[in-house]
Amino acid sequence: MTAFPPGRNSLNEFGFHLVTHLAANDDIDEVVVLADETEAGPPMQMKGTSSVVAWKFNSVLNPIRLLRHVRQAKLDAVLINLQFATFGDQRIPGGLGLLTPALLAKSGLPTGVVLHNLVENVDMQDAGFAGNRLIATLMSSAGRFLTRCILLADYVAVTIPSYAELLQKNYGATNVLLTPHGSFEEIEEPSFGIPEGPKRKILAFGKWGTYKTLDLLLEANRLLLERGYDDLEFVIAGTDSPNSAGYLESVKQSAEGLDNVVFTGYVEEADVPSLFSSAAVTAFPYTSTTGSSGVLHQAGSYGRAAVLPAIGDFVDVIEDEGFVGLYFEPGDAHSLADALAKVLDDGGLADEHGRRNFLAATGIPMAEVIDWHLLHLEHAANDRIVTS
Repeated sequence: MTAFPPGRNSLNEFGFHLVTHLAANDDIDEVVVLADETEAGPPMQMKGTSSVVAWKFNSVLNPIRLLRHVRQAKLDAVLINLQFATFGDQRIPGGLGLLTPALLAKSGLPTGVVLHNLVENVDMQDAGFAGNRLIATLMSSAGRFLTRCILLADYVAVTIPSYAELLQKNYGATNVLLTPHGSFEEIEEPSFGIPEGPKRKILAFGKWGTYKTLDLLLEANRLLLERGYDDLEFVIAGTDSPNSAGYLESVKQSAEGLDNVVFTGYVEEADVPSLFSSAAVTAFPYTSTTGSSGVLHQAGSYGRAAVLPAIGDFVDVIEDEGFVGLYFEPGDAHSLADALAKVLDDGGLADEHGRRNFLAATGIPMAEVIDWHLLHLEHAANDRIVTS
């Protein structure tokens, strides 16, 4: 159960790789993808899978639709790819959708959840979910209730140790498991350092708006141009966040006159390797975070150095998973420009950081993570037989 290409809702890329490796596993007869309904067209069909439109972003009917599709498919188990805004950025449909893991588990179906963020780690105002502090507080309280509902699944997998500790301490959870993020592909060792070429590319990739904003990066670009860095190309890849329709168009207008800024739009999976491999460094101009970063793992997979804000989960991921990066002060364009310049001026540093990030990102393949999930889903199924 996941957002899925060609749809562009949050976690669709992780969902694609999750399904790819599930379908390749010899112990699985068929993968049924319960995908989201989007304007981009029907969900992708892949060998060993059947993809069905089972839910829609911001629909209050999602729990009913999903339960119906699960019953029709006669599944052995369900694995849910989830974060708190998966089912909607409107409070009621978004919250109702998060009841799905509990409903499935209570219906007797072995249910696992890959949970990518926690309500305690989300700044509700900065992430665009609340307009003022009172609403943010109320939403955080509702989020804690929904967390307890998610924990009614047979197991909840998180990729950051502090998340597991928090769920165990604050909620008394005994079914929380720490699992590696997993490398998306088995990638040959890439070229490290700064790629040769007339332009040194700085890549920023993501779903933009709310807490992932670009004004700081554009200001850092102007500062670097003033310092004489006239061979730089800032590549802004990706689309608007579901919470921020029209954001990138406004950024394009503010970037008029900056000839070294390129907007790629949505990046197809086939184009991801060349996008990262051509970059000298990957930049993360975020004001806050909502969980582990798939883009950081992708940057590592292609041996790229990273420039990161010294906030929240980035620090946890780097320390816990072996990534390395240059920090900048959040909201400080001069600090961001300094960090970018340090990487650009030191090919040895870019090489060293790229190698360390590659090792961190590719240490455990996604195929092994899938084996781990199958083991726990099998245990959940056996436990239900014993107790029935």
